[in-house]
Amino acid sequence: MYGGGYIFDESASTELDDAKKLEAFEARIEAGEKIEPSDWMPAEYRKQLIRMIEQHAHSEIIGALPEGTWITRAPGFKRKLALMAKVQDEVGHAQLLYSAAETLGKSREDMINDLISGKSKYSNVFNYPAETWADTAVIAWLIDAGAIINQVANSKGSYGPYCRALERICTEESFHLKYGHDSVVFLATGTPVQRAMVQDALTRWWKPIMHFFGPSDKISVHNTIMMKWKLKMASNDDMRQKFLDMYVPKIWDLGLNIPDPELRKDEATGKWHYTEPDWEEFKRVINGDGPCNRERLAVRKMAEEKGEWVRRALMKQDERYITPLA
Repeated sequence: MYGGGYIFDESASTELDDAKKLEAFEARIEAGEKIEPSDWMPAEYRKQLIRMIEQHAHSEIIGALPEGTWITRAPGFKRKLALMAKVQDEVGHAQLLYSAAETLGKSREDMINDLISGKSKYSNVFNYPAETWADTAVIAWLIDAGAIINQVANSKGSYGPYCRALERICTEESFHLKYGHDSVVFLATGTPVQRAMVQDALTRWWKPIMHFFGPSDKISVHNTIMMKWKLKMASNDDMRQKFLDMYVPKIWDLGLNIPDPELRKDEATGKWHYTEPDWEEFKRVINGDGPCNRERLAVRKMAEEKGEWVRRALMKQDERYITPLA
């Protein structure tokens, strides 16, 4: 662009403005301020947030499926009610998270479509079968414990809508954890058959639980930028260590065995040593080739198709579903 007898480089000016905005943006984050939807943010910050929040939302709604299959078969009316309430909470968490992600400009419809098509991911842990009621107990105790460790940390992060959603979710997850712990204790102190059932469930779920926090920091591709911008407040390995520190003693106190011969705590460093998880399996499952990936997405697709008429009615997109006012 020409002006006043000299050449003005508009792109260079834009880059300078963006650099100043980025500096101010990062200063706000460093000072502990929350970023709100109307604030300026780098495109990469928005992209990483959408990826993280929608994956979290997908994990909540898919995560309700393995437990939901046991509602009618849970032992006793009270446990049926408790499990039903938990599943209902998980679906509600998904709604909160989809709403938070929508503030970044991606529609809920697009997020659901990306889930069903396999474009968007969700936690690998929900692609394994819940073979017995004891599986639901282990999920509610240990996987929800892992989720709380992750979510409590991230609720102190930089994006306001996500942090506020996480604060409410963590409150409800704490009740889920207590329900799961009660169920595991009931089984572990019960009959030999019950004790064997919960031990079998723990043995099968330990590997997915170790995968739950994500790849080792040595191979994680998103950790650096997400930690810098306080989208994540703790690294994958740090959260895994915290989980082991909090829950391995509790598991051992119940007399249950953890299926890892390498698991031990180095008293000098305070760090747990464990068998390195199979990250190739993690990648395979997260990319759609796990024991239940196809089943989980098929159920989600069926629910989406069967619920279409409800959405159309609520959105008044088709007058056939609207009852005229008298």
